Amino acid sequence: MRVAVTLSAVTALLAALINMPPAAADTTSASILTRARCEALAGRAIPASIGSSPTTGGRVQAAATVTETVSGVSVTYCRIDAALFPVDDSAPDIRLRLALPRGWNHRSMMFGGGGFNGTVPDITADVPFGLQSAPAPLARGYATYASDSGHRANPTEHPVPSLDGSFARNDEALRNFAAGDALKKTHDAAQFLIRQGYRAEPEHTYFAGGSTGGREALAVAQRWPRAFDGVIAAYPAWNNLAEALYLGYATRLLARPGAFPGPEKQALLHTRVMQACDSLDGLTDNIISNEGACHFAPEQLRCPGGTDTGITCLSDRQIASVKAISSTWKWPYRVASGEQSYPGFPLLSGADMRTPLLGFGTTAPDSPMPLTSGYGMQYWDQWVKYFLTRNPDQNSLDIDPSRPGKWLDRISELSEIQDLNDADLRPFWRSGGKLLLLHGTADELVSSRSTNDYYERVAATVGAGKTRDFVRYYLVPGANHANAGSPAFAAGWDSITAIEQWSEQNREPDAPVVTDARDGRTRPLCEYPRWPKYRAGNPNRADSFMCSH
Repeated sequence: MRVAVTLSAVTALLAALINMPPAAADTTSASILTRARCEALAGRAIPASIGSSPTTGGRVQAAATVTETVSGVSVTYCRIDAALFPVDDSAPDIRLRLALPRGWNHRSMMFGGGGFNGTVPDITADVPFGLQSAPAPLARGYATYASDSGHRANPTEHPVPSLDGSFARNDEALRNFAAGDALKKTHDAAQFLIRQGYRAEPEHTYFAGGSTGGREALAVAQRWPRAFDGVIAAYPAWNNLAEALYLGYATRLLARPGAFPGPEKQALLHTRVMQACDSLDGLTDNIISNEGACHFAPEQLRCPGGTDTGITCLSDRQIASVKAISSTWKWPYRVASGEQSYPGFPLLSGADMRTPLLGFGTTAPDSPMPLTSGYGMQYWDQWVKYFLTRNPDQNSLDIDPSRPGKWLDRISELSEIQDLNDADLRPFWRSGGKLLLLHGTADELVSSRSTNDYYERVAATVGAGKTRDFVRYYLVPGANHANAGSPAFAAGWDSITAIEQWSEQNREPDAPVVTDARDGRTRPLCEYPRWPKYRAGNPNRADSFMCSH
């Protein structure tokens, strides 16, 4: 009888654990990181032997217990700042930060960066396109961590930290960032410190990032398939060299006299595209969901005679720029990564004058590159100066990516480092990994068409059926890059719970819904290549839509 009672109690306990919400934190004494144990980590050496990627070790520079509000909840955690030392004495350290919450849920979350990195991401933040009403990882009890990818942004090189490319003059720093070497170094060091703090291993490990961080998310799935159980990759700049070449092509086009459409003309183009295509999904709501059916000819806005006569029309040169930038561009040579083209941006990119179309910026590219030119044009300028020529005085407009001449070999060499394009994710699949891919169709900095391309390559390599075993890819109509400015739809989805349930309980995402962070309206998250079509009912509710081909 006593044994029967014990088994019954065990059965009840197991049932409770199975049904425990994924975000629940373990507050048992074994999982609580005390102040004394936290502060004892200060000065702790990080042995080089703990990592699979080469460093010369590292050290914890500071460890302190802090309490702050995260997602509206007061969270007490151990904040750790550490440095990993390079193999090359002239290379910068990798700076990393961890947050080890007092009540740990036995999970860890690594965050990716953005742009050229150079700063440590906020480890108290949410994942890209996260749902505002859901708690961020740290508030859920995750141990969170991130690094600067092996260099610190220098404001004298560029006032926007994520646009400082000067670190790339050092080979080790370049590989830490571009090839993703810093990712595994950071992960290994962070897992070591988590073990030191909690005296236990995480039961589940996750990674989340957008843009460059999205590329890093795909990098960990490609290069270290057993390091993470689940990966969230949003608007990933995976073919970084290919996009850099495309950005150079676009920059030179827009720098031609009279070829740049100013903000008023960008707004005009956006308005006319919306008028032509907004209703193709069954609803007029400033969101183009049926992109494949959207065909707008910029020639409809041609100025009389093709010359620029004001803000109510486009000149022939401006039309040529718009058409070229929204089309696939192929370069007439081979590079080592095998990439041959970049797909351009849909004309629907951007939302209004505060979010200029296609990342154009508000002024034409020039030398020196204006801060008011598009982010992508400034990215190209830094890439030419520090990645390609390693000459800070190089005029980036003088480099023609269509005819690179003496720079072709260097471009090809960089392509092997920057294009993280391995579509064979079978090792990640075999290890039990799960991947959530998201991209907004109105992204003006990383083309959603490029992510479509990557997903199709994975499906072709792995097989469509097997791909669905571990990958879900969702396009979000109206969402732009990182919900910056005033997007048509500010995407929010609780992808954390989704990846937890899929990875830990084998519960596949079922009819997920994305929420506009500003007004609460919802749409179904449709698996690519499907898109949300309005049927009937309240246009602010997801159940009024169906996912259509």
